Formats: sequence, structure tokens, C-alpha cells
Amino acid sequence: MNNITKLKKIENVKTYHGSIVHKDEYAYVDQHNILEVLKDPSKVLPEVRKYIDENNERTESYFKDVKNLQNKLFSEIKGKIKLDDTSLKFKDKKFYYWSKTEKKGDYGKKLRQLIDGSKPEEIFWDGDAEKKRLKADFFSTGSTAVSHCDNYLAYSLDLQGSEYYTIYLRDLNSEKELNDIIPDTGGSITWSLDSKSFFYSKLDKFHRPTSIYKHTLGKHVKDDQLIYSEPDDTFTCSISLSSDEKYFIISTGNHMTYEEHFFSANEDDPKPILFQKRKNEVRYSIDFWKDGYIYIHTNEDAEDYKILRCRIDNIKKKEEFIPAKKSTIIGGLDFLDNYILRGEQSNAIYKLYVRNIKTNLEEEIKISDDVIGSIGMSFLQKDTNTSKIRVSWESMKTPGQIYEYDIEKKSKKLQKQVEIPSGHDPEKYIVERITAKSHDGANVPISLVRRKDTKLDGKNKLVLYFYGAYGHSISCGWSSSKFCLVDRGFVYAIAHVRGGKELGEAHHTGALKLKKKNTFHDVVAACKHLIEKKYTYKGGICTYSGSAGGTTGAAAANMAPELFFSMLLLVPFCTVLDTMLNRSLPLTPGEEQLWTSPHDSKENFEYIRSYSPYDNIRSDVAYPNMYITSSLFDTRVLYSEAVKYFARLQDRSLVKNVHLLKCRTKPSSHGGLSGRDNAIKELAEEFTFILKTAGILR
Repeated sequence: MNNITKLKKIENVKTYHGSIVHKDEYAYVDQHNILEVLKDPSKVLPEVRKYIDENNERTESYFKDVKNLQNKLFSEIKGKIKLDDTSLKFKDKKFYYWSKTEKKGDYGKKLRQLIDGSKPEEIFWDGDAEKKRLKADFFSTGSTAVSHCDNYLAYSLDLQGSEYYTIYLRDLNSEKELNDIIPDTGGSITWSLDSKSFFYSKLDKFHRPTSIYKHTLGKHVKDDQLIYSEPDDTFTCSISLSSDEKYFIISTGNHMTYEEHFFSANEDDPKPILFQKRKNEVRYSIDFWKDGYIYIHTNEDAEDYKILRCRIDNIKKKEEFIPAKKSTIIGGLDFLDNYILRGEQSNAIYKLYVRNIKTNLEEEIKISDDVIGSIGMSFLQKDTNTSKIRVSWESMKTPGQIYEYDIEKKSKKLQKQVEIPSGHDPEKYIVERITAKSHDGANVPISLVRRKDTKLDGKNKLVLYFYGAYGHSISCGWSSSKFCLVDRGFVYAIAHVRGGKELGEAHHTGALKLKKKNTFHDVVAACKHLIEKKYTYKGGICTYSGSAGGTTGAAAANMAPELFFSMLLLVPFCTVLDTMLNRSLPLTPGEEQLWTSPHDSKENFEYIRSYSPYDNIRSDVAYPNMYITSSLFDTRVLYSEAVKYFARLQDRSLVKNVHLLKCRTKPSSHGGLSGRDNAIKELAEEFTFILKTAGILR
């Protein structure tokens, strides 16, 4: 199994900052025309494509003797999903809108019906029918946006997985496709109020959404009006409609600095107005409401955010509306005529609050007595003159529930419960929260779920999920598929490591730039704590991570390979130094705010090189079993990252375990192949790898 054709090496030596020598024998895999390759994989270097194909065959061969287990897992996972399902209806102005999935379908449908019931319900979007009509191997919908007049549907599609979305237009009355076709967009669509035009973001030559255009129905795309163009190559932009539907808001920024412009929704020739000039590492967003205020969600002089507000006619005079709280992320606002709703997050727990505008009193909305879980909120109608909302609740052991909650009466009524066709009893499981101490004393929360009859005797296999980047907080919510592992005796854990915001903004910034290694230390600390508390044992852990989480997984493998029996590195960002050296790649300029730029200083270069997984593969250890994936069409983490990492891993490691590379050569995205069944197949294969390497074949 370990015999494998080696990828050829070509000596490549470059010098940076006058004296730093950087060697990369696989540098040629990062083709200079990589953006062309993302659109046309036939341009992959022949020897690299041969290497990919051979490894794909090798990976397929590895799973041959466990096909029955893989098929069993596929059936188990699918059996935990209600295939015929219908969402709750949203009451718009003239129509109810909702969605549904069907047992025979892969992509879902969107429906509507006149509120007065005078006509039968109609399907205005059928993903399966659209895929068939277009004869597409890959099918990803960016947006499906119905015009305010309810007569037109604008939709965007990516048919390769490289996230170049094309916008199309359909007349919903005649069901005819119109000639309005706009290629190379970011995928989002925002209609004007008169339904005569819509706004979209255009991708530049580096695949970055850096401009906002207005398209007027019936006109050629070359006549589209440029509304905003972002001059900073680290910024990207988007556009949205304000809550009061009186203004459009253009949001631009990178990961650490934001800026907002706005213009009246009634302007035929929009001239965006700057709200507040960008300041380094100041992040803010604005929204307008019927009370005449602009509400500002900002971290300026408030590490974990606060809410300010000002009058529309005096934007420079701001007053505090929601004060900052230490180690608590203050979320944005949603508005009803008499109430303002908002969220907070601290200690990896999300809470929901409602404020009575008349009394100015605020209180928490609680749906469950369980502490560890995930709460959410949505509106049930367009008309904001109501006291009713929808509140959802789920936990790591409890399937999702949606309640109709009456704010005025403080009453709740269950409207929808996630059904598990194969059955699920939450009382058989335990959800826990423990805390590890990292190398520098920082707290690392760990959320766990296990069967009640799983003993804490230090003999259990454990699957550890983490991410640790971009301020992304991992929800302690429901996922039915993980019980395929939990019911086989695994403990399932989430490590809320630094890089996320679970403990506030400091938890995020504590792993930025020259502090990035804290993320990796947190994972190792979490593993050692889980071993100490007898949830598992040394060598009994399988990590499950992807993208920037793959950076963390691969870095942890370099630091402490003895802790793990297996690792899943899904589309991993593992050649950090080489990627950050190449500013022509789609994401690199914007990423510099998080990972720092190796071009800026010798210190930056050396720091990134000291942890970049590819640059630190060791030759003195046997790495854990590894399952590494990528896609030729992925614009976020290029296929070359996984190919280079895998090639060097095979060169340097004491190969005693199974290392697999699977690079999708058919159209697929950063998230994998499209379609429900394909997603389940990929998940079943990942779980099969975990179980096979764990020696559990039932």
C-alpha cells in the first residue's frame, strides 16, 4: 500500500530579504497560470496530473476491502436525514415562500403561493430540473433572488466548482429565460425596489469581488453601470438593502478593517456616500431603521463590539446604544416595529436578547434549560408590525426545534422538529463542556458528546474537530452523521481553539500574525487534557479538520504526531509560506491581515516558515494515518497545496502508516462534489477511513 510513484523534484532556490534561502523542490507544481487551470484542468502539468491520477487510483484501492462498510455508512447517514422535508413558510407581501426536499432529488425546490390562496402553489426553482436542463456534472446555486414585484427570478450558478458565478434572469409569469446573462460574478444578487434593475459584485482577473455594478433589465451587460470600485487589493466588497428598505449599503473590507458607503434606494444614478473612513483594524457595519436612526455595530474602542447609533441627518454625532462587555461578542441587530433583537456570544455559548422599544427593557429569550447548545432567530413574515418570531434550538445531542415565539406573551409553540427517520433518543447521550489550559495559560473550551454507557476509562477512541481561523466560532449544534461514530464507541469533541471568537475577540487576535502558533498549541493542549481526563489515550485521537483547520491539523502532526492514530486533512491550507508569497492568488492579499506577509519583513518570513506544515515535515517520525483531499477547481485552497504536501510527506516521513491523497478531477468546489448523495458518499468515505484505521469494521 505504501509503494507509490514519486513526484519528480526540480531544484528551486530563492533568496528573500537579502539572506534567507528558501528551497522548494516542488515549486513548479504552483503553475504560473494556475487561475487558467481552475477553469480548464487540462492545463495541469502532465506529470502532476499523472501523479494525481495514480494517487486517486491508490486511494480507491485502499477502500476496496471495506466497500461493504462504506455502503453501510452511506445508508446510515442517509437514514438519519428526512429526505422528504418542507420548511416553514415565510409570509411576504403577496406570496408565501418556502422550500422543500424530496427523496428522489438531490438539490431541493423553492415554492410559493399567493397568500389569498386563489392559485395553487408553484415551484419557481427546481435544482434537479435545472441541473438536468443544463446537463451539468457540477451544480452550485449562488443566489435565487425574486424581484420585489414578484415577477422575475435572478439566479446565479457555478457549474465547475471554481466559484465563478454566472447570473441569469427568468420571467416567472412566462417561465422564459431572458437574455440578461452576466458572467464572472461573486454570485450575490440584490434587487432594486422598482424591480427594473439589480446590483451584483464583479470578479476581477484575480477572482476577487472588487466592484459593484448595476444591471438594468433588458440592457447588455457591457452597459452595466459601475457603482463602486475598491482600490485596495486586500479589500473585497458586497452590497445589501437596509432593514428599513430605504438605503443600499456597500460593505468593503478585509478580515480586519471595514468601511461602509450608502445611497438612497430611490436613486436612479447612485452616488454612494462614505459613512466613516476606514481605520486600520476598525471593523464596523451600519443599518437603517424606521425610527430615523443609523445603527452602528463597531469594535472601535470596544474589543468585543458595541452598538452606537446616530440620526441620519447628523451621522457624526453618535451615542452609545448597547455597551461593550468584556469577553462577550456583541452581535448585530434585527428590527421589528416595537422590538429590537440581538445576539451575544461568550464561552462558546450563544444567547438571544429582545429589547422593548417603548420601555427600553431588555431580556434574554430562553428556549431550553440546557446550557450547551445553539439558539437562532428568524422572522416569519415581511410585515414587521408583529410580536412573533421564530426561535430555533439544537444541541450536540438534540435535533433542531423551531418554535413560534410571542415576545409580548413570552410564550412558545413548537412549529417544526427535525425528524430522524432511523430514530434518535437524546437521553442516551451526554453533552459536556470542559476546559484545557494551553501552553501560555489561555483557556481552551472543549465541547463533547458521548453515549452514557461509554466509560471514561482512558480506552476510547476520540474524534476531535477544530478550525481556529478568521474569527469563526464553531457552533455546538446538531449533526446527525457524527452519531455513526458516537454509537460505535467514539467520543466526539470540538476544541474551541484560538483563531475563533468563542471567548471574545481576544480569542481571535490571540492567534493572528506572529501569534498564529497559539492555535496549534491549543489543539495539542486540548488533546493532552482529554487524555489526562481519560476521555481517550495517547495515540487514540483522530483529528477532523479542513481548509484553514487543515493548517492546524497538519501543524499539530508536526508538533506531536504520537497523539494521533489518524488525521483527516480536507482541502488543507498547508503550504502557508508559498501561498502568502504569491500575491497573484485570489485570497492572498486579503489574508495578509491574518497570517501576515512574508514580504514585509524577515521576522514575518521566518515566523511563517517556522510553522507552515509543508516546510516543517519531519524525517524522524512516523506520521499518523492521513487522508488528504483537494480539488482541481478549488479557488480557495489550490490543489497544488495538497499535492506538494503529500509529495514531501512521502519523501521525508518514516512511512509506517497509511497516507492517502484524493484530488477530485471532476468539477467540484472547496466543499466537494455537488448534490446530497455525493456529499453523503464523501462523508461515508471519510468515516470509513476513520473506522478502518481505528480497527473498527462493524
